[in-house]
Amino acid sequence: MLVGDTLQRVRRLLAVLAALGLLTGFAAKLAGFAAWSPAIWIAVTVPVLFALLAEIVTSLRSGDLGLDIVAALSMTAALAVGENLAAAIVALMYAGGQYLESYAERAARREMTALLSRVPRTAVIYRDGQLAEVALDLVRPGDRLLVRQGDVVPVDGAIAEGEAVLSGSTNVGDAFDLVAARLAADSTYAGVIRLVESAQRSRAPMSRLADRYAILFLVVTVLLAGAAWALSGDAVRAVAVLVVATPCPLILAVPVALVAGLSRAAKFGILIKGGKAIETLARVRALVIDKTGTLTIGQAKLINIRTVDGITPDELLRIAASLDQASKHIIAQTIVAEARGRSLSLAIPTEVVEIPGEGIEGKVDGRMAAVGGLHFIAGKFGPAVWGLAGDRPPGAVASAVAVDGKLAGLLVLADELRAGTEELLRDLRELGIERIVLATGDRHEVAHFFSSGLSLDLVRSELTPDQKILVVLSERKNGPVMMIGDGVNDAPALAAADIGMAMGAKGAAASAEAADVVLLVDQLDRVLPAMRIAQRSRFIALQSVVAGMGLSIVAMVAAALGYIVPVEGALLQELIDVAVIFNALRALRG
Repeated sequence: MLVGDTLQRVRRLLAVLAALGLLTGFAAKLAGFAAWSPAIWIAVTVPVLFALLAEIVTSLRSGDLGLDIVAALSMTAALAVGENLAAAIVALMYAGGQYLESYAERAARREMTALLSRVPRTAVIYRDGQLAEVALDLVRPGDRLLVRQGDVVPVDGAIAEGEAVLSGSTNVGDAFDLVAARLAADSTYAGVIRLVESAQRSRAPMSRLADRYAILFLVVTVLLAGAAWALSGDAVRAVAVLVVATPCPLILAVPVALVAGLSRAAKFGILIKGGKAIETLARVRALVIDKTGTLTIGQAKLINIRTVDGITPDELLRIAASLDQASKHIIAQTIVAEARGRSLSLAIPTEVVEIPGEGIEGKVDGRMAAVGGLHFIAGKFGPAVWGLAGDRPPGAVASAVAVDGKLAGLLVLADELRAGTEELLRDLRELGIERIVLATGDRHEVAHFFSSGLSLDLVRSELTPDQKILVVLSERKNGPVMMIGDGVNDAPALAAADIGMAMGAKGAAASAEAADVVLLVDQLDRVLPAMRIAQRSRFIALQSVVAGMGLSIVAMVAAALGYIVPVEGALLQELIDVAVIFNALRALRG
């Protein structure tokens, strides 16, 4: 970041120097000191030319042959034939364009930079009966932290009631205690920051393609300038061709448009890892999607309460949730959350005995109660539970409840499709997705239960991670493939796809690391703005290049025929460059 800030300051200084020198030369002319003007214009052109030559040498050392060479040739040629005003205008055009590029990229990266600026450096920790502010690297799993109002949660952990909290969240309420679950470097927010930094360093294939076009454009420019000179015998025509050929549309349009797209995506909670990813996302034609946690919510929900012997559904739920408060099992915690969501008054259980993975027993309001799996309740209170548990949706989980030694009822929990899934699939097809495949490790009946009614082209079930990779590869015949998933098992397929998209808010860290795009919020429909932004950014980049280069070529031909002199060409090219950059910045807007 420090190097970037220094480079921007140097570019700003050169742009200001070139502008002041150009104006000073005109002022000298108006004041009757016209003889001084050429020297002033030469004086402000030379520093810009030297800075440009230094950048060219650096680029050549790294193996890049860019179009900056044309700008250097135009300034040098203009000085050589005495077109000092044109040389000064080109110097201003180049220095101003470079500064404008830096400004535009910084504006486009603002959302990602804002994310980086929120990274906490310290944490408030309970130590020896006191609070101490320590460096974040010193926090260890199990440490108890104080998260104050307005603080960014520094590490993944859990609050006192056991509710998990992800790092990167901002505490907008009262202060609370957090028990650290991971090191800061292994926490969710640290992973997101690594992804952002990686996105800021990457280059798009379109940018590299522009570099290849740049070489061709350089050859055409030199040949046209040489031909104009040879056929007319006027070196000024060659200079005019070089001046209007200064190729900022290719140099600036692609990176500015794509980085603007990255920034706009960040506003929607979508982290796209660089220009290559956003360009590929714009061309996706096939989608392979996971089920659990992606197409579905990935968390069991209470879908049915079945009771016997006159007990009401709310009372059955209240008793089960009261007892389950003493258990850390995920199903138990889901039942407790459901009861609290219904504002049921939970009792404090006593004499609690839990058999891990099977069930829990204890007293609730003085009555003996038990909650657990079907085998657990049937083994203790008889086989009647099996009849009550019949006719459940595929993949559903049943938690049986007994009160005072008798079966009292059944709580049925199941995952569910995300709301609006079918509308999402239709919208994806309108954006150019031609084929959608569901790929899941679940059983056939579970996969088909959830996929019924959805406009899918193929359902593949009972897949291993390796088989998911094969599904991704087999879909490549239809065009670039996007894979969407959230679990550790999805990571290999995400990496194998042309574009991998991970549900990063609740998904596994491995899938987020393997993916090219990470949804930082648990909303699958964010794939729509991600694709729209990618397609629009790519279109604007291409539009800027085609329009800018087309105008430059027309101007070059006019200059070769003698219709444009070097000064006019420099001014014309300046207008083209500014128009191209501002057009590329349209990718920041909707």
